Parts: sequence; C-alpha cells; structure tokens
Amino acid sequence: MRHRIEDRSHVNTPVAVVIPAHKVRDHILDLLARFDDFADWIFVVDDHCPEQTGELVRQTVVDPRCRVVFNERNLGVGGATATGFRQAFETGAEIIVKLDGDGQHHPEWVPDLVAPIALGDADMVKGNRFANLNDCLRSMPLRRLVANMALSFLSKPTTGYWNLFDPANGFLAIHRKIVGRLPWEQIDKGYFFETDLLFRMNMLTAKVVEVSGRSHLPRGNEQRR
Repeated sequence: MRHRIEDRSHVNTPVAVVIPAHKVRDHILDLLARFDDFADWIFVVDDHCPEQTGELVRQTVVDPRCRVVFNERNLGVGGATATGFRQAFETGAEIIVKLDGDGQHHPEWVPDLVAPIALGDADMVKGNRFANLNDCLRSMPLRRLVANMALSFLSKPTTGYWNLFDPANGFLAIHRKIVGRLPWEQIDKGYFFETDLLFRMNMLTAKVVEVSGRSHLPRGNEQRR
C-alpha cells in the first residue's frame, strides 16, 4: 500500500512528531531542520541524556513547533516514546509520529507515514526498511541488517501481524483514538518496545499497515540502547 498527501491544505488532521533523544547531540539539530509543514508539533524527549541534547535544542532551535520534554531519569526508548506520546495526546494531536533522533529515519517520509491514517485506511502505520534491499545493504551494516530481519521474522507470530514485513521498525504513526487506549505503563521500555506495542495493537484489533521508507544508520550508532 502506498499513499501520499502532497498538499497539506486538504488534510485537517493535526500531526505531532515525537523524537526520543538519548546521546544524539551530533544529529538532532540537522534532523529538526528537515521537518516541513506536515508537523504541527515536534516533541523532543530528552531521556536523561548525558550529552544534554534537550538543553541544546531548547537553547538553539527557534521553530515554535518544537517543544522539549525532560525525563528525570533514563526510561529507555519505549519510556521516552510514551512520555512524548502522552504530551502529544494532551496537546490535541490526531496523528502522532515517532522517529529516532539519530537521523536514521527521514522526516521527508512523514507525509507517506501519516497518509493512510489521515485517509481512514489504518489505525497505525509502520515504515518498511526492507522494501528496497539494495538501499538497506548500502545504508545499514550487514550484521545489523541480519539481526533486524531475524527479529522481524520472529515478531510476526508474537504480534499477530503476519502482513508486516518490518514490524521492528521504530518509524511509526498512530491515530489518537488508539493512543488513548494503549496501556503505556505496561509496554516494554527497551529493545522490544516496537514488538510489544504491536502486540498491544493486536489486542485492540487495530488495523496496521506499512509504507516503504528508507533508513540510514549514522556512523557510530550501530548499538541501540
């Protein structure tokens, strides 16, 4: 399935982007500079980052859409995402997007990610890094690629979404009505956040689809916390 909304004027759906930030100081400013007008709010969640990424954003970024949230302790990528999603939900966003702060997910793909939800065709959308294997081989270390493909295969029976080719991908969007029903305190806070999130989505009988999206793993970020 592939959708795209080329003109935001036809979409009256407020979109928020949540960016968990931990040890991404070298990437975050470039990432934030690449957002177009498809994002109404951008929440950077400083997950007790030792590099003070959140403070850098707070002092540097002048985009009025950008808001920094500070976790008092490190909660992991799942915990930081939950913090951001709660903030976005309270702000009034109808679609909430999550992407990583290290630049491996492209903000330019946000319109593709939100389109199926905005058009009423899905409750949640996941990016698919493996749609173009050649791109994956060029941009992702082989051991990381093999590990992600293995995890994706094992995730299918666990989550119940056999139609998803890349269930472990952290580039995702969820409709507000589902965000409000998810048990965020019970969802895994670490490496299995995406898999556990999909399991909870299946419990809600939510419709989940994928869109093609390239990922780029920045040098020095092969290990995920």
